[in-house]
Amino acid sequence: MKAFLPAVLALLAAVVQATTITMVPVFEPLSLHGTDGDEVIAETGEALQATVMPRPMALTGAFPEALIESIRSPHKIPTNNPNYKVTEANLLVLCRIGLHATLTDAGLRVRLDVSNLAIPQDVDLTSRQVLKLAIVAVRKTLEEYQKLQTSSLPVTLDIEGADESKSPLRDLSAKFVVAAGVEDR
Repeated sequence: MKAFLPAVLALLAAVVQATTITMVPVFEPLSLHGTDGDEVIAETGEALQATVMPRPMALTGAFPEALIESIRSPHKIPTNNPNYKVTEANLLVLCRIGLHATLTDAGLRVRLDVSNLAIPQDVDLTSRQVLKLAIVAVRKTLEEYQKLQTSSLPVTLDIEGADESKSPLRDLSAKFVVAAGVEDR
């Protein structure tokens, strides 16, 4: 038994060290509340107190699933101004929207879960605007990821958890294909 435990620990250490960590850009839907700016979002055609921006992240896990799920990571904006006291800027976190991704034989299935959706009072956006920004973040993150891929990626994006009061949000569900950056082989 004494010899068995060190062997198991050595095996676990080898598995942990074999994990691949990849530095990638992840686009996030960010609230600009607490700032004096609005952003024109070309993809939605609106000027909002929100934006979609990338940030670098070191990720491990299955790609593109882990990549998409990281879009919902908490994000406190660094600042040099003591008057900027916003502790969270990611709209998915702020508005309690879940984000899940699964790779299947048919492509990538992305689910935005709105069952707990709640827009904070200081966020001047509608549920539909927040979801549109989230969809832009998903598309941009996948477009960046696909630049190094050799096959296009079919994507099914579903809005889940929409009860009767949120049922109009279901029409934001979509199917699209993200082209490969390297020609199909």
